[in-house]
Amino acid sequence: MNKIPSWRFWVPLLFQSVLILVVPAQALYTHLVGKTIVLQTIPVDPYDPLRGYSQTLRYDISRVEMLKSLPGWDSVVQADNTEEQTNLQAGTRFYVILQAPTTSTQPGKPPRPWKPVAVSRDRPSDLPSDRVALEGKKSDYLWIDYGLETYYLPEDQREEINRQISQTLQNAGKERPFVVEVKVDSQGHAVPLSLWVSNTNYRF
Repeated sequence: MNKIPSWRFWVPLLFQSVLILVVPAQALYTHLVGKTIVLQTIPVDPYDPLRGYSQTLRYDISRVEMLKSLPGWDSVVQADNTEEQTNLQAGTRFYVILQAPTTSTQPGKPPRPWKPVAVSRDRPSDLPSDRVALEGKKSDYLWIDYGLETYYLPEDQREEINRQISQTLQNAGKERPFVVEVKVDSQGHAVPLSLWVSNTNYRF
């Protein structure tokens, strides 16, 4: 009986190992070299605190209706070859251009969110230093996903954050005064850094 070459076992194993390592490596790269920006959240269910180990957040740039008003939207839609001029197909990828706030953050207060100023089907290569391009993907519904929607929190922080969220929501009414700090690299990939609940910062 012919002996099976050992490489037939090692090559598939090596390939699987590379796949497992690619995602953490990309996240580490973004964390090390990315630019820190701040995203404004919006209510998904403003009276629903953390469930289990994770929290789901959406942002003002998660809404298709909001992005439609930005320069570049029509060109993104036309490049998608959709039948209706204002619709995108699920899975379509594009970039949201965000600009740094013009006013500085007051001491002890949460950082000011970056403002979306345009969208682009292609990744911009000549942005000024006060702008970044964040890659998004059209989901199956009316949302845009950025890979920044679900956060897993340490067990010892969950009760404290739940309590802080509840108190903040009671004082803020229907609005959700939360912002999230993320890092964005030159390719448009992003990783989360921390969540601000009112004036309290929680690291991920």
